[in-house]
Amino acid sequence: MFVTTPFIPALGDEIGREFLAVYVFERDGKLKEARIDDLGPRSELEHDRARRLLEERTAELGPIDYGRIVVQPFAIERFGTSFGLVPRASGDEEDGWWVEVQPGNYMAFHEPWDSGEYDT
Repeated sequence: MFVTTPFIPALGDEIGREFLAVYVFERDGKLKEARIDDLGPRSELEHDRARRLLEERTAELGPIDYGRIVVQPFAIERFGTSFGLVPRASGDEEDGWWVEVQPGNYMAFHEPWDSGEYDT
């Protein structure tokens, strides 16, 4: 399971949006389920509501063991937006591939894939 808060940035005329995403994976790393909630415009985010919703979503999953997870990249469409752990080739061959958390590109993973390190 991977719980995160993707967003569409507020740029120009775009007001931006906040989301809560819970991604559940099979043991082999394939996406099993995606629970994504639209929390509304960034400027109107109700932090208490978002926190309650996070608590509800994690409670729905039952007991949680924190630790490393193995996942395969994926992309799904919700609310007219692409969500997921989306692979992207670097412009520089030496940098190889990146996997970005979308929307928002606020976390990016790179080789070595099992390092546990990521870029923000």
